[in-house]
Amino acid sequence: MKLKDVMSKDPVVIHMEKSLKEAVALFIQKEVDGAPVVDDEGQLVGLITKSHVYRAVVEDMDMSVPVKQVMQTNLTIGHMDDSLEEVLHPGIGRLPVVDDEGQVVGMITRTDLARVFFQSYKEVACEFDTILNYTHNLIISVDEHGKIRVFNRAAEKHLGIKAEEVRGKYVSEVFPTSRLNEVLETGKVETVQRVNVRGRNYISNRTPIYKDGKIAGAVAVLQDVSEFEEMSKEIKLAKELNEELEAIIESSYDGLYVTDGNGITLRLNKAFEMIMGVNGKEFLGKHVEEIEKEGIVSQSVSRLVLQKREPVTIIQESRSGKTVLSTGTPVFDSKGNIFRVVSNIRDLSELNQLKHKLEQAQGLTQHYQSQLRTLRTQFMGESNFIVKSAKMRDLLDMVIRVAQADSIVLITGESGTGKELIASIIHNNSQRKDKQFIKINCGAIPATLLESELFGYEAGAFTGAKKSGKSGYFELADGGTLFLDEIGDLPYNLQVKLLRVLQNHEFNRVGGEKSVKVDVRVIAATNQNLLEKVRSKEFREDLYYRLNVIPVHIPPLRERKEEIPVLVMHFLEVFNRKYKLNRRITPQVIDVFMDYDWPGNIRELENLIERLVVTSNNDIIKAEDLPHVMNKAALPSAAVSVTSIVPMRDAIASVEKQLLQKAFAQYRSTREIGRALQINASTVVRKAARYGIKT
Repeated sequence: MKLKDVMSKDPVVIHMEKSLKEAVALFIQKEVDGAPVVDDEGQLVGLITKSHVYRAVVEDMDMSVPVKQVMQTNLTIGHMDDSLEEVLHPGIGRLPVVDDEGQVVGMITRTDLARVFFQSYKEVACEFDTILNYTHNLIISVDEHGKIRVFNRAAEKHLGIKAEEVRGKYVSEVFPTSRLNEVLETGKVETVQRVNVRGRNYISNRTPIYKDGKIAGAVAVLQDVSEFEEMSKEIKLAKELNEELEAIIESSYDGLYVTDGNGITLRLNKAFEMIMGVNGKEFLGKHVEEIEKEGIVSQSVSRLVLQKREPVTIIQESRSGKTVLSTGTPVFDSKGNIFRVVSNIRDLSELNQLKHKLEQAQGLTQHYQSQLRTLRTQFMGESNFIVKSAKMRDLLDMVIRVAQADSIVLITGESGTGKELIASIIHNNSQRKDKQFIKINCGAIPATLLESELFGYEAGAFTGAKKSGKSGYFELADGGTLFLDEIGDLPYNLQVKLLRVLQNHEFNRVGGEKSVKVDVRVIAATNQNLLEKVRSKEFREDLYYRLNVIPVHIPPLRERKEEIPVLVMHFLEVFNRKYKLNRRITPQVIDVFMDYDWPGNIRELENLIERLVVTSNNDIIKAEDLPHVMNKAALPSAAVSVTSIVPMRDAIASVEKQLLQKAFAQYRSTREIGRALQINASTVVRKAARYGIKT
């Protein structure tokens, strides 16, 4: 602290020629007990105080004498930038302060010193309290009588008691197990002692406090044993991890080599020594550049990693003549600095031996990945897509494989077979799965609006158009997938524009001149025979072949009836949950379903199950609850109904197939089927194989 920070500024100054009487009058007026004395030039020449005046009175001195005859001239003088600690010493009561020119600028009195001392004391006391209360350990001190004087916040927190409640009380009454009274009596220091205070275990250091050679108190510093135990566990865990790491490194079949961020070798394993044909002691503690210069390796991969700050793979030549593949990887700390480089070393001769096996494994991996995607879609994919028949399993497997490519897909099948679900599966298993999947029904939008919906329009393109124009579905699906359902209903005049998009990936908005580039995968679907529409000039041949890159045909439900029971149970569960009911279906209903041809396919089945769940009066749905047309179709009949003219051979084959399907559903063995149909069992097996009926 400097004098200018402590002194009283603008002090009372007395000229050396002033009389003692004038000095006394000034003391009384200014209420001071001393003042510096200056000459005509304002230079400090002395100091006069009330003591000098009293002495003059006692000695019966004339009060008219000038101040210079009684003032103190042997002075300690301070300058503004002097340190208070350097200038003050015992015996100084007042200290005049001058500037660089010797002019008096201030005065330090006993009052000033007392104020500074008091402020310093407060700061030290506050700092002491802060340190004491923010110390992690518990601190308890007592005076020479054993009364608690200090009890910090850590002690309050751990022991669950406030300092105000214990301060001034005898420690033997509050904490009888603290042993601070014993330290007061013996004066011995007790370190690292286990003590139990209020039911908790602590490690305690107890020390006597001496003042003037006598014991004036004692202090105890306690630390929760649980912290030591936790530290011990961490040390043990670190040791175990280190041993585990060492075991892993040494058990590695590949050579492992580790350096620090400066390129100094830290560790390597026995496999490294064996592959490189060296003694590990040649490497430890050496810099990678030194190892490279000595020819131990042809080129240091660790040095390259440190230079490039990224993984590096090179071919190395060892001193023993071996060719090895070395991959160095940097390890960064939280500040982005490299603190380790880990290098993996493998003998290339072994890699060549493994190459063929790896190629085989990669082929199997691709196959298994395709199978996994198929199974994931089958069991965790679209909720309404049920796969039970061999046909649908093969179809799903193909769809998953097709999804990986970016080719155009044309999905065909009767209405209600699930074409939209197949399109969704393709999108969800493609590389575009995180982008848009936009569906549009070409048959549901008027032909006059379809072009603007697909390709958008510019501002003012037609009456009623938005002033800002509008983006079409192709622009909205950019980067994703556009599903064009009922593509067979696309107006002939738009087919040319669609062909351009598919070929060039660009189009013009309605009323626009600028080409718009898009990256869209197109999936089309139809329940119509597009080839027939091509022959009748209703569908462009070039567009048909552009769409038919990957054809996917979904068989109707009547060709995969083994899925009917599973679908029925699925839809029954869905609608029971939706309408909070508990409907059940009898086996006879399933039998009727199996005999019905389902012209509306899965959609018809789904709608029928919902109708039965909602309209049934009982929880048990029976065959009589079914529509009349369905029960009529299920009645046995010896007659064959002919609805259209077909080739005789095809009609016979159709009847044979239906008979066999019904027989396999009713009888358990081919012998029983043969007896019922009055043919040999071998004929049953042969015809079943011909029509793809599983035996």
